[in-house]
Amino acid sequence: MKLTLKVWRQKNAKDSGKFATYQLNEVSPDMSFLEMFDVLNEELVGKGEDPVAFDHDCREGICGMCSMYINGRAHGPMSGTTTCQLHMRKFKDGDTITVEPWRAGAFPVLKDLVVDRSAFDRIIAAGGYVSVNTGSAKDANNIPVPKHDADAAFAAAACIGCGACVAACKNASAMLFASAKISQLALLPQGKVERTDRVLNMVKQMDAEGFGSCTNTGSCEAECPKNISLENIATMNREYLLATVSKQPDFGGTGGAG
Repeated sequence: MKLTLKVWRQKNAKDSGKFATYQLNEVSPDMSFLEMFDVLNEELVGKGEDPVAFDHDCREGICGMCSMYINGRAHGPMSGTTTCQLHMRKFKDGDTITVEPWRAGAFPVLKDLVVDRSAFDRIIAAGGYVSVNTGSAKDANNIPVPKHDADAAFAAAACIGCGACVAACKNASAMLFASAKISQLALLPQGKVERTDRVLNMVKQMDAEGFGSCTNTGSCEAECPKNISLENIATMNREYLLATVSKQPDFGGTGGAG
């Protein structure tokens, strides 16, 4: 396959950046998208040019590192697929492919296609964990969990924190990510102890990082490679409302009918 690549090149966070055009003439349809970038970088290094910087780790659709905006879609044209799981047979000979980094104020570009997603880490640090001492591992089924709750928690836990939801949202909202983490723990017995503080702290941190508000268009769910459901956002909103009410001071009066 012969392809034309238009790739965003940016030296550092202060550089304005621009698109660079490259030609690849021997791309195998069986290559993954990242393997195609490996070939491009080998050619660039061979010419004495700076290779394209991009994030990658497991290349198995688990780590969430391969954050590329491909032809106007987060992770490319396939639904429920990360960039590393995308293969070149999904493109045609002679295609022009435009590749950009995530575009969000809370995800500043560090270099080329690499963005700083540490905002997600700070949201998790604000409360996305269970800190109470739960003791040693329990025997299977020792703590009864309704199947519906267990399935919903497992589905929410599938979020890999790639940031596609933020990249797809016109307001760069992190609601789907935060809600998946909040829902996952709120549904399980071990997470209920801290559920009130958790949702308040994580939402506060999410706002502090500069993420936008939810647009209610569903673009986050549509582009999520793990098909995280919008129902998690509804769960987070309920958790937040209940937590806000429970934190209100009690002004219970002492008076009554005399």
